Amino acid sequence: MDYNSSRKKLVLPEYGRHIQKMVDHALTIEDREERTRFSKAIIGVMGNLFPHLRDVSDFKHKLWDHLAIMADFKLDIDYPYDPPVPENFEAKPDPILYQQGKMTFKHYGRLVEQMINEASEMEDGPLKRHLIMLVGNHMKKSLSNWNKDNATDDRILNDIERLSKGKIKIEGEVRISDFREIKDTGNTHNHNRPRKKFIRKNNNN
Repeated sequence: MDYNSSRKKLVLPEYGRHIQKMVDHALTIEDREERTRFSKAIIGVMGNLFPHLRDVSDFKHKLWDHLAIMADFKLDIDYPYDPPVPENFEAKPDPILYQQGKMTFKHYGRLVEQMINEASEMEDGPLKRHLIMLVGNHMKKSLSNWNKDNATDDRILNDIERLSKGKIKIEGEVRISDFREIKDTGNTHNHNRPRKKFIRKNNNN
């Protein structure tokens, strides 16, 4: 039996083995003009496999690039676009530069530290307190994912003071768990409210 596992590995499996055979046949055509015409026919068949992508920008360009890749860059034809170069696929990507700097609490994330730094530079007032409570509420949710037993309000307030380097100190009883973000009240429709039953009136009564 001729199993796919014993056949030549497909370069781009999404096009199937029949397209790959057509590409392999194109490589055997000696006449360059005939080889180019046959390649255009292959592009037409490839495009028919993905009709929903015909309106996508550079779709034709991608098909010609895929044709060159499936031919192992050995197809000598008149390309309508600059054919891809093998070296571009062998080159390693540039290393990703990660942000440097140590985080005090990784379970809170870097954004929380930045927000606390911004809040520590604000003038005292309702806006500053509102921001601190918002950040504290988020911190409590993040800490609960790591350790629910230790996600207390006192722990959050101590962490805020530590992250702000002592610039933010909240005196008195504060319950972060009772603080919730202000929701948008523009939509007054309550989806959880049971619908009223519509009773058709009998005109005969």
